[in-house]
Amino acid sequence: MSQTKTLKVRVTLFCILVGMTLAMVAVVTDHWAVLSPHMEQHNTTCEAAHFGLWRICITRVAVGTSGDRSCGHLILSGEKNCSYFRHFNPGESSEIFEFTTQKEYSISAAAIAIFSLGFIIMGSICALLSFRKKRDYLLRPASMFYAFAGLCILVSVEVMRQSVKRMIDSEDTVWLKYYYSWSFACACAAFILLFLGGLALLLFSLPRMPQNPWESCMDAEPEH
Repeated sequence: MSQTKTLKVRVTLFCILVGMTLAMVAVVTDHWAVLSPHMEQHNTTCEAAHFGLWRICITRVAVGTSGDRSCGHLILSGEKNCSYFRHFNPGESSEIFEFTTQKEYSISAAAIAIFSLGFIIMGSICALLSFRKKRDYLLRPASMFYAFAGLCILVSVEVMRQSVKRMIDSEDTVWLKYYYSWSFACACAAFILLFLGGLALLLFSLPRMPQNPWESCMDAEPEH
C-alpha cells in the first residue's frame, strides 16, 4: 500500500474510532428522549422523564409561574429515580407520572444496538490484524463491518423515534411534549461516521485497477 493510501486509511480509521466512541456513549446513556407531562397551573414542580435503551429516569424539577403547561426544555437536575427496563412495563404510575409505550419497539431498538456493537468489535479485530505485514486485505471486511454497524445504529435510532412517537400519540399517556437529547445526537453522528467511514475505508483498501490489458489487479499496484 502506498504512503498516500496509508495516510488516507489512518485518517479514516480515526474518524471511525470517533464514531465507535459516540456509538458506545449513545448505547450506555439514557438521554435519548426527554418527556414532559401535562401540568396544572398551580403546580410548582414537574416530573420530567428521560430514557434510553435500558432505563428510564424520573426527575422532579421546579418550574416557573408562567402559563406554560409543560416542563419544556428543562435542565434535568435534581432528585432522580432511575429504573432499569421500567419503560418495558406499561401501567406503572405515580401521582402525575403514568405512561404507556410499545414494548416491542424498545426491545427491538436495544437488540439492534447490540448487533451494532458486535459489528464494531468484529471490524476492530479485522482492522487490528490488518496492521501486520501483507494483511491489508483485512481492511475490506473491516470496512463492511463498520458500515453494517452504522446501518444498525440508524435502524435503532428510527425504531426509538417511532417508539417515542407512538408513546406521545397514545390516548393513555400524560405526555404533552418531548424532544430528543444528546444521546440521540450521538447515535446519529455515530451512524454518519461509521457508515461513511466504512465506505471510504473500503475504497481506500481496494487495489488500483489495472491500466493496461496485460496487468492484473494483483500486480497493478506494487508493494511499498
